Amino acid sequence: MAAKRSIFEEVSEETRSAQVPSTPKPGLIDRASSGARRAIRAWLMVLFAMVVAMIVVGGLTRLTDSGLSITEWAPITGAVPPMSEAAWTAEFEKYQQIPQYELMNEGMTLAEFKGIYWWEWGHRQLGRLVGLVWAVGYLAFLALGKIPTGWTGRLAIPGALGGLQGAIGWWMVSSGLGGEMVSVASYRLAIHLGLAFAILGLLAWYIFKMSRRERDLMQARRAKEPKLWGLSTGLMHLVFLQILLGALVAGIDAGRAFPEWPTMGGGLFPPDPFQLSPIWRNFFEDAGLVQFMHRMVGYLALGFGIFAWIKGRASVHRRTRRAFHWVLAVLVGQVGLGIVAVLTSAQLHVAITHQLIAVVLWVVILRARFLSGYPVASSVREGL
Repeated sequence: MAAKRSIFEEVSEETRSAQVPSTPKPGLIDRASSGARRAIRAWLMVLFAMVVAMIVVGGLTRLTDSGLSITEWAPITGAVPPMSEAAWTAEFEKYQQIPQYELMNEGMTLAEFKGIYWWEWGHRQLGRLVGLVWAVGYLAFLALGKIPTGWTGRLAIPGALGGLQGAIGWWMVSSGLGGEMVSVASYRLAIHLGLAFAILGLLAWYIFKMSRRERDLMQARRAKEPKLWGLSTGLMHLVFLQILLGALVAGIDAGRAFPEWPTMGGGLFPPDPFQLSPIWRNFFEDAGLVQFMHRMVGYLALGFGIFAWIKGRASVHRRTRRAFHWVLAVLVGQVGLGIVAVLTSAQLHVAITHQLIAVVLWVVILRARFLSGYPVASSVREGL
């Protein structure tokens, strides 16, 4: 039987350590999720910024009719531009063989050709750089064992989609090198731009998830707001459709067809919209009909966005409510800018700003969706 102790007796360090419970060890979720989350998030943010730059440069390449200036697909040797006058002349002679030169730019000087060449070369070079940054980062994190559990395959997806994007880019360019084409096929341009936004959205989603610990995400998932998740998902798909229609508009310069609003040719519906045969071609190649579809889906997105915002205001989470406020603000601004683009016949600076705001709108919708699915509980200091 243990001897009695005085209440004033000092307790030894050994006894104290035996009585005080040790700090609990991290659970399986935290240990399994170990990895350089902060560094990976920074790497993803760099890739995100580069893809945004790709979209902007790609838009300028299209708006300046520069996309067909390089008539060959040389992923490796094409990284080096012409370095001599003879090399420039050879590139120019290749361009002179395609319909765009013969039907639209006949008489162009070598100096003028260099202007459009550098836009397309810069666009392709930026694509190569994006691929390099992804590959170096991914392989480095993989070799160092710093990729969190479950993320190895996920982080490989942007690289795979980037490679596919390069192939689709050439498939798009090749459509304008024959026949009587003076630009690329609009539907191929839409696929090319759509995939760029898909990659951008995937990177944004990964950045959102990497900003919080797996344990926090699992806890937040329990507070998911299904109605807001569904509304933001629907708006995401609707805006993605609008982005594809915008690519069709840019592909055939439909933004310059009817520089008036809210009417088109004096009426709500454009005159003579089904002149091409077969009839399905009109939905891709008739400037009036393509612009009409872009306008109508824009109105629909605005109405749906207002409805989602009304519902989002009722969220119990402050950050989620703010996210839906941002969605409505950017959406209204984008619709207004679209009207300005129509009234100004899609001037270069207006058109490229319209495309850039589409990127912002895409990201704020994804953020509202993320916060609907993984809400952040408001603190007492923040208020409700």
